[in-house]
Amino acid sequence: MAGSRTSRANLTGWAFVAPALVMLGIFMVYPIFWSLWMSMQTGKGLNFHFGGFANIIRLTKDPVFQHALTNTLIFLVVQVPIMIVLALLFAVSLNNPRLRGRAILRTAIFLPCVTSLVAYSVLFKSMFSADGVVNDTLMALHIISTPIGWMIQPFWAKVLIILAITWRWTGYNMVFYLAALQNIDPSMYEVARIDGVPAWARFTKITVPMLKPVILFTTVLSTIGTLQLFDEVNTITASAGAGGNPADATLTLSLYIYNLLFKYVPSYGYAATVSWLIVIMVGILSWIQFQVAKER
Repeated sequence: MAGSRTSRANLTGWAFVAPALVMLGIFMVYPIFWSLWMSMQTGKGLNFHFGGFANIIRLTKDPVFQHALTNTLIFLVVQVPIMIVLALLFAVSLNNPRLRGRAILRTAIFLPCVTSLVAYSVLFKSMFSADGVVNDTLMALHIISTPIGWMIQPFWAKVLIILAITWRWTGYNMVFYLAALQNIDPSMYEVARIDGVPAWARFTKITVPMLKPVILFTTVLSTIGTLQLFDEVNTITASAGAGGNPADATLTLSLYIYNLLFKYVPSYGYAATVSWLIVIMVGILSWIQFQVAKER
């Protein structure tokens, strides 16, 4: 009797989770294997055939792909450290119980990450246009003599994208650090303060080591997000010209995949190959970060 009751309970449980498992299989597992199969197909549009490793060989000879990869790595190396450091500094500053208006400041810094992408893209394009408020302010302060072409000069286009991403996602990472700071025993800081340990030493010797797991978590998340960077470059700079202009200065791997599928003659197999390259890069960089952060 007990065995029959257990069997019925198991069947009931599987019946409840079966719809979710079916949906996961259709919309997650199947697309993964289908894209892997497509990465070995060559041809244009629906006229494709098995090509083996032809797409991988094509990657090594494709200057546009190499340029997109370089741009993506530049954003990764420059923007992620800046964002992580700023988020950590903001969190430590706003964790001070003696600071007035902490709630308002926290909300103000976190607000950009829940702001509509279209709204803030339009705002950035307006602010950083040739006659926008940023150029007008810099000229009024006599920092520059002529307007900066934020969306038409390759270097400044990259700077604009880095500013936009940092503005949008710093508050998101800050929330994780604020939550982790609540779990640090205040007596540790009190003892260090009594022993005469300066503020910078308390930060480097107590705060940073205690936040190490959270720093690793946010770094991995930021790395994944930057390698998949698409929204900002597509809505802020790519609209200034084809494919992430000026001169493909902000063309990223994700935008290149979009172009391969929707702007050029569709090349599903090659686009799938570039997509899998991003997966491999995410796996390798995440593994490296875990190894660097591993406890010795």
